[in-house]
Amino acid sequence: MQIINIHEAKTQLSKLVDQAVNGESFIIAKAGKPLVKVTRLEVTEPPAIKRIGFMQGQIQVPADFDEMGKAEISTLFGLE
Repeated sequence: MQIINIHEAKTQLSKLVDQAVNGESFIIAKAGKPLVKVTRLEVTEPPAIKRIGFMQGQIQVPADFDEMGKAEISTLFGLE
């Protein structure tokens, strides 16, 4: 495994990160003493949440939906 001093790691960070992503882990050292190991993460994407239409086929809206309870609503609001 490649050991890189901290100064070199700072100047070549982008290149080193690309190496780690490609599976080439490395160690960052200070004054020859190993400090950290840099390796890629194995991250899986969470499944997308599908909300719109999630009850499709499970409920039905009656054709007279906008007329349902019209008489009762009119009475409650004193519109009769």
